[in-house]
Amino acid sequence: MSYLLFQASFTVYCIATVMYIIFFFSQKNQIRRVARIIFIVAGSLHTVNILFRYLEAGHTPITSVHETISFFAWSIAWCHLSFRWRYTVKNSGTFAVLIVLLLMLTASVASREIVPLPPEMRSWWLPLHASVSIIAAAFLTLAAIGGSMYLVQERELKQKRFGFFFSRFPSLDTLDKLNQHCISIGFPLMTVGMLFGYLWAHQIWGGRPWQWNPKIVSAIITWLLYAGLMHQRFTLGWRGRRAAWITVVAFCAVLLTFWFVIKRGA
Repeated sequence: MSYLLFQASFTVYCIATVMYIIFFFSQKNQIRRVARIIFIVAGSLHTVNILFRYLEAGHTPITSVHETISFFAWSIAWCHLSFRWRYTVKNSGTFAVLIVLLLMLTASVASREIVPLPPEMRSWWLPLHASVSIIAAAFLTLAAIGGSMYLVQERELKQKRFGFFFSRFPSLDTLDKLNQHCISIGFPLMTVGMLFGYLWAHQIWGGRPWQWNPKIVSAIITWLLYAGLMHQRFTLGWRGRRAAWITVVAFCAVLLTFWFVIKRGA
């Protein structure tokens, strides 16, 4: 049943993506409203899919490559939709749904086999650490979308081209606020997720050294990048292009950490 629901949500995400792309070119508000409704339907089906997967597996479904990538896609979808209720960021939905669809496509080709958990994984630390960390990554994904749009929009303004993207992207101030808002949520969640991971690891391995585990090293580097950005933003008032570039670079570190995580689960 969970697989059928996954396929259904994947199909509806495809339809939402097509509608958002049509809206991106046409800029007709009626198409945008339809696209958003379809996106919400897809996210709702995806939520039910994850619940059924939980019932089938008997544990939080964030342990395999398929489950982890699917949960990441679900998190981005709902982080964007929840953010959209409070803020209007022109055409950000097009890029969010494209990323969700790409992740769903990746999850669809990964093994859907439910593998019994080893004893050390049967802990409440698993859903706490994994879910918080992935939701943090989802908010940082939205920040990276905002940062990338900022860099494109700024280039249009610098070159005084005012072309295709200029009319379809929000103002630089709006994009900068999107960047700051998403990082202000994503970074604390990342910190909490890392703390849960540390406590879980200490429970399993005690005081034994972590021996430069690449996943842990990458996570620490990622945390330092975002910590530095937060510090510069709130103490030195960093904004604009510099903050957008660091957001994009730091997100590359997020993807590297995520890759180490799913490689270990493969």
